[in-house]
Amino acid sequence: MAPDPSDTAPISPSKEHVEYKELDVDVEFGGIEARNQLERRLLLKLDLHMSMLVLIYILNFIDRNNASAARTQLTADLHLEGPQYATLLSILYVGYIIMQVPSNMFLNYIKKPSLYMPACMVIWGVISALTGITTNFVGALLTRFFLGFIEAAFFPGAVFLISKWYKRTEIGSRLAILHCGNMISNAFGALIASGILANMDGVRAQAAWRWLFYIEGSLTVTVAIMAVFVLPDFPTTTKWLTDDERRLALKRMEEDAGVGDQLETENGGFGYGFYLAIADWKVWWIATLLISQIIATSFTGYFPTLTATLGYNPTASLLLVAPPWIYAAIFTFVWTRHSDKTQERFLHMSISNLIGIIGSLISICTMNTAARYFSLFLLAQSNSASVLMTTWESNTFARPPSKRAVCFSLINAVQQLGSISGSYVWPTNWGPTYRYSYTIVIACNVIVVTMTWILRQHLKTLNKKLEREEQEQGIEEKGFRYVL
Repeated sequence: MAPDPSDTAPISPSKEHVEYKELDVDVEFGGIEARNQLERRLLLKLDLHMSMLVLIYILNFIDRNNASAARTQLTADLHLEGPQYATLLSILYVGYIIMQVPSNMFLNYIKKPSLYMPACMVIWGVISALTGITTNFVGALLTRFFLGFIEAAFFPGAVFLISKWYKRTEIGSRLAILHCGNMISNAFGALIASGILANMDGVRAQAAWRWLFYIEGSLTVTVAIMAVFVLPDFPTTTKWLTDDERRLALKRMEEDAGVGDQLETENGGFGYGFYLAIADWKVWWIATLLISQIIATSFTGYFPTLTATLGYNPTASLLLVAPPWIYAAIFTFVWTRHSDKTQERFLHMSISNLIGIIGSLISICTMNTAARYFSLFLLAQSNSASVLMTTWESNTFARPPSKRAVCFSLINAVQQLGSISGSYVWPTNWGPTYRYSYTIVIACNVIVVTMTWILRQHLKTLNKKLEREEQEQGIEEKGFRYVL
């Protein structure tokens, strides 16, 4: 596959730059040991502040998925018929798609995620709570649309924020921890829902599912206020860094990408970054790949429905949601850490997808309760493939920041077409076996493995090209390479 003219990689340092860096990089911070100590302090401080993103992501998904936990009561109370419930789930992603690119471009412009993300969080918490006062399908549809519209600011913004601070060898484990917030939300969101739905029906003459939205929306607003004081901004705008820490944060990104974000002239700002993003075929390839990956994990929004097929009462069914997602969170953290350590993405992604295929095959072949519950563990872990692809994406689009901001948001927006499609993969009339649904999941996993292999081969070709250019220029120090 011939490299596309729009493929851009960080510029390899010149020979003179390499010699200068060897003499100066450690002296600037007082020597190698002093720099290492400063870097450890910086990362510890940064990790503590970034941990707020995990809590926000938990609430982001709880607010998004509480309709799944309350499916039975909500459907009966609002008199939903046919595909109306699936439409309630899918309409969220319409708003999600519309807002992501302009949101990340705006975030790159104002450079204040500590204010922007919490402000959006307050709004989506209020909208989520207002879902509880709806009385018909249209009202619920509108709240779900605007919920997605505002929630769109968080995930691509969080990935962009992380990419501004961490090196390629560090980013996988951080994104894994962030994604664990998603999985933890599936686990503990179901536990919270089971308690509210079982005990609050009729309190103050309100149905239990309405209390679910009131309580979880209010919790989101409370955490948003706390987040203002915890979240970092970008290295150039974060106030709680010392001068040495700021210079080191910028230096780390310069060394990792081959050119520092602070050196970028932008040559047109938003417009230039947007042009670079849409002209890069890798953006569209990865986005298409992730559409299939999202459909392959579409069971996430229907997990309470799948545990209900095991034959237990509603409360027990919700409680059974938690263990597979706790396992998935642990697996994802360990698996992505190993991927970071080995700097390998394709095999790790493919193995996760293949395990998901095995889980789908088990569910197709049997209605045995133990076997089908075991298959849910195998399915849940396949979300780690999405984490690894997000990490791979951040490794692939290293610079400039304006392009990177658009790439993350554009890919995440386009991939939500998979979320819209996935909302219709699990209709009630295909239950309780859901064999057709699992067949679609298997097909999408096969597509993902195939497309990631093609991407790997193309990046491998680009790495060989970069190596040849360094040899021709007489550069001895190995520069930027795409992670495979």
